[in-house]
Amino acid sequence: MLAETEAPALSREARREAIIREVIEEIRPNLVRDGGDCELVEIDGTKVMVKMTGACVFCKLASETIEGIQSKIVERLGELIRLIPVAGAQNKPLVSLKGPGPALSAAPKPAAPKPVATPAAAAPAVPAPAAPSPIR
Repeated sequence: MLAETEAPALSREARREAIIREVIEEIRPNLVRDGGDCELVEIDGTKVMVKMTGACVFCKLASETIEGIQSKIVERLGELIRLIPVAGAQNKPLVSLKGPGPALSAAPKPAAPKPVATPAAAAPAVPAPAAPSPIR
């Protein structure tokens, strides 16, 4: 009896993920044709994180593209989700569109060095000696 109640929950999540992947795969050829791409990074409840790459990174219409993908996913799922573009130093997405794989974690950024005051910067400026006057 317990196995019967758990199976629909797993299949529902798998179904949601399949629909999200399907919509992104439908959109990708259009983005690639224009020099960009969209990769699925993570699905966290109603938040779907994607990484826009190539020409999409600096495109003025990227926000409209994100909204369009989000509306298609909402239409197909029949539930509200939020598509969130994320930037990352990784060249590979956390969730591969080609199949399940291990999730990568982002390494923490090293701290930036603090500026050190030099003695020349701390010393007061000394005026240069005046040049001799050309008047005789």
